[in-house]
Amino acid sequence: MSRTYPFLATLFLLFVGSAFAESESSHLSGGKTTVKKEGPNAYSMPAANLPMSKRLDFSVGNSFFRNPWVQAPASTDARDGLGPLFNTNGCQNCHIKDGRGHPPEENDQHAVSMLVRLSIPAVTVQQKAAYERDGLIPEPSYGGQLQDFALPNMQPEGQIDITYDEVAVTFDDGTVVMLRKPNLKIVELAYGDMHQDVLMSARVAPPMIGLGLIESIPESAILAFAAEQKAEKTTVSGKPNYVMDVRSNKMELGRFGWKAGQPNLMQQNAAAFNGDVGLTSSLFPSENCSSNQDICTAQHSGGEPEVSDKILNFVEFYTQHLAVPQRRNINDPLVVEGEKLFNKVGCQNCHRSDIQTSTREGLPAISNQTIHPYTDMLLHDMGEGLADHRPEYAATGREWRTAPLWGIGYTEEVNGHTYFLHDGRARNLTEAILWHGGEAEHAKQNVLALSKSERDALLAFLNSL
Repeated sequence: MSRTYPFLATLFLLFVGSAFAESESSHLSGGKTTVKKEGPNAYSMPAANLPMSKRLDFSVGNSFFRNPWVQAPASTDARDGLGPLFNTNGCQNCHIKDGRGHPPEENDQHAVSMLVRLSIPAVTVQQKAAYERDGLIPEPSYGGQLQDFALPNMQPEGQIDITYDEVAVTFDDGTVVMLRKPNLKIVELAYGDMHQDVLMSARVAPPMIGLGLIESIPESAILAFAAEQKAEKTTVSGKPNYVMDVRSNKMELGRFGWKAGQPNLMQQNAAAFNGDVGLTSSLFPSENCSSNQDICTAQHSGGEPEVSDKILNFVEFYTQHLAVPQRRNINDPLVVEGEKLFNKVGCQNCHRSDIQTSTREGLPAISNQTIHPYTDMLLHDMGEGLADHRPEYAATGREWRTAPLWGIGYTEEVNGHTYFLHDGRARNLTEAILWHGGEAEHAKQNVLALSKSERDALLAFLNSL
């Protein structure tokens, strides 16, 4: 017996130590990159494990992300070339404090942190071939995205006009929630009528936190999620999107954007510089005017290209290392109960918690991290209620990439609002849940059956993320 006690004691310590370690790390949504930060700058911090020798690169990237670009020619030649058509003059204007955008408020003249994607159906053989490569067929007069700003003495393409209809949803206990369904129109068109079959999709800017970790999730892990869901033979069956990588000229796994339409942060950033700010780069060397617009030919260029590869590299590094803030109140009994309900009703089928990042050459801070992003990175049919009817590569008009939930509880203190979903229609987390349909319909029905106290617990958990 005397020999047994040390063995049992050791086993007990190992068990307790393991449980303690798990408890200690469960609040670290981004692994060792996670920061302890609250308030309006909670989304704007560098990865906690980023060495001081790399903080300057982060800061330089931040400056090009935050500061405005100006019309060319200008004395500030590193930041000139804006427009002539654009949605904003700086990335931070949409990703406010590196956070979430919002739809236009009543009487807003411009939609600042919302944009509208445009395309037409691929009908002809040529269009279908182009769709295979580019994932869309641009609207002939206005391209793939509406620009609602222009340089002085030039005409913006048009303005976004959104109104809302109310939709009532009732919980099993009789509680009624009024959802708002957006009606999207484009007014004040400056370059002719749009195609009669134009497809439009309003998109608000998503938060920037943890993007380098998302980029570092192994493709094999994402495909394994899809295979697991298919094998379970439930209503949940996600699929990956494959999109064109313009540098490699190959189809790669889509990771970024509301429909996973971009393969990596470099291309995501360059596409935003081009479409949102009107800036050329080595990835997108053409101005963002359509072939039916001559406004670009009359505009001075900020250089060839306007965003150098050096600037792109700095911005890529910045977006790769924006940290996720740590979870809060994880031991609160209400939060603990809410997490159990989150799993019980079926939310975890798509919003996956535990994922390991890969080894990234030259990027040790985001390599080999155990993260809790609450996404499977797959496309899911979310039902007719959320459908935009606008396909993007493999994504249909009803499919959306599972949005990561980490940091969602910080939204109001960072951005001063709680508008969620791809077009910001949901005014709070309850409304966001109730818009789920399609593959998530079963989970939504389970939520509708919850009592008021259970719903409070579920929201407490989500706000702890």
